[in-house]
Amino acid sequence: MKTLIVYSSLTGNTRQIAEAIYEIFGEQADLFPVEKAPSADGYDLVAVGFWVDRGTADKKAQGYLGGLRNQQVALFATLGAYPDSEHAAKSMANAAALLDESNQVVGTFICQGKVDPRLIEQFKKLPEGHPHGLNAERLARHQEAAKHPDAADLNNAKAVFSEIKGKLQGTAL
Repeated sequence: MKTLIVYSSLTGNTRQIAEAIYEIFGEQADLFPVEKAPSADGYDLVAVGFWVDRGTADKKAQGYLGGLRNQQVALFATLGAYPDSEHAAKSMANAAALLDESNQVVGTFICQGKVDPRLIEQFKKLPEGHPHGLNAERLARHQEAAKHPDAADLNNAKAVFSEIKGKLQGTAL
């Protein structure tokens, strides 16, 4: 199965997930940062990774997702929030909505990742009570996010993409 893996990464989180996914597909896969990604034509699967920015894919990934046509697409993402949160689910749904309706989403994966320190500094400057201002809960979440992606996240990404690969090849367990 010829697979194109494209990612946008600000802090290296999404790149790590992309590289783990690449291990599943091996020589039949091509791996590119979004800025250097080729046309998706001729690929059986296009896996697109992004970091969550304002509840959706970051700008670079948005542009790439919006240009895909007639593809089987798997999405993967990293974010500072908890991966089982409502925010994570909405962010993935918002990214999927960027795709043209001629595409088919065949799977998704999302995990926590460290937040860009520059962004945390901006959060510190926000007034008390601001929805993105730093409070004890948010600070604890950022501290937890700084530990990710970890080995478990990478293994989970591999498991999800192994399943996607199996389903598309008709060999799912």
